[in-house]
Amino acid sequence: MDLLNTLVDKGLRRETPTREEALAVLATSDDDLLDVVAAAGKVRRHWFGRRVKLNYLVNLKSGLCPEDCSYCSQRLGSKAEILKYTWLKPDQASAAAAAGVSGGAKRVCLVASGRGPTDRDVDRVSDTIKAIKEQNESVEVCACLGLLSDGQAERLREAGADAYNHNLNTSESTYGDITTTHTYADRVDTVNKAHAAGLSACSGLIAGMGESDEDLVDVVFSLRELDPDSVPVNFLIPMEGTPLAKEWHLTPQRCLRILAMTRFVCPDVEVRIAGGREVHLRTMQPLALHLANSIFLGDYLTSEGQAGHADLELIADAGFEVEGAGEVTLPEHRASVRGGGCGSHEGGGGCGSHDGADGDAGCGSHAGGGVCAPAPAATTPRPAEEPRTDLVAVRRRGAGTDLAPNA
Repeated sequence: MDLLNTLVDKGLRRETPTREEALAVLATSDDDLLDVVAAAGKVRRHWFGRRVKLNYLVNLKSGLCPEDCSYCSQRLGSKAEILKYTWLKPDQASAAAAAGVSGGAKRVCLVASGRGPTDRDVDRVSDTIKAIKEQNESVEVCACLGLLSDGQAERLREAGADAYNHNLNTSESTYGDITTTHTYADRVDTVNKAHAAGLSACSGLIAGMGESDEDLVDVVFSLRELDPDSVPVNFLIPMEGTPLAKEWHLTPQRCLRILAMTRFVCPDVEVRIAGGREVHLRTMQPLALHLANSIFLGDYLTSEGQAGHADLELIADAGFEVEGAGEVTLPEHRASVRGGGCGSHEGGGGCGSHDGADGDAGCGSHAGGGVCAPAPAATTPRPAEEPRTDLVAVRRRGAGTDLAPNA
């Protein structure tokens, strides 16, 4: 049995692939790419049908973060010319959220820059959650406020939050290369706090920061072990004014392989195409819907996204449908464990407290559309085409401005 048939069978049984199999997906050639997408698409449709969940970001507080995450336009010392503002009032945040909901979003992600919330910040966000729920009781609310202290996740849950996001971003072994002001273990601890409080955990990664295939597999396997309900896959948006502004390693084909590998390793979770899809997937976005079952609608935290109506057209033209408010996102076996139906950045944004995505030699094709047995993955990123800086635009509308949002 060839690699892809093996991975499909394992995905339908929720069985973990081997590291070698995951690395082999990333090492496949462009000639085999459609076979890889088709195989991962079988797993995606088995667990999620043709539904696409829409999520909407509200940046509650932008810029001036004391952390030094290299990928982030809001970081300490960032020279990126982004919007900077302090906390939105609950009515302002609720109005911003309403725009996303009216555009079809099922989940609103409330994000604030910073290391982590103070107790007063938790009070602010709790008031905002209540204001949003008063307007639309059925909307899911995910908070993303950075590192949590003891008891804060429980308070957010009591206020009505459904989920909490905190991304691992990259492998533990390379985490210190992108951030020095907190640790990988700090992030794991926050995801565990969300779990323990009964919140639906959302945690993902950023691809395109110069990591190896082994790093990508490491972080996705770590995410599987943490067992979040949703895994956002961000593609680095190299924003001017950040240390990673010159990192342009991604091609549309590599992005699709990364999404496929994530689907095979995490077959029954909500895999979200997050920040950077417009920059790196570009006209290949419809193929990505065969791998992921969730996207962000409109803009990100500090960068512009695709127009909301274009997102809806993309979904319809690709033969998919927007998931309704009354539909349960997760498969029954996961939803029943979580006690609900919610599951859930940038590389220019995401449901993370920081922007980040805001960021191969292979075997030839074979008869029957198969791919050969696992092969060693490349240890360095494949060179990409010329940087597409024309596709990166700083957000100047929506939350924190007087202009209408792009929903």
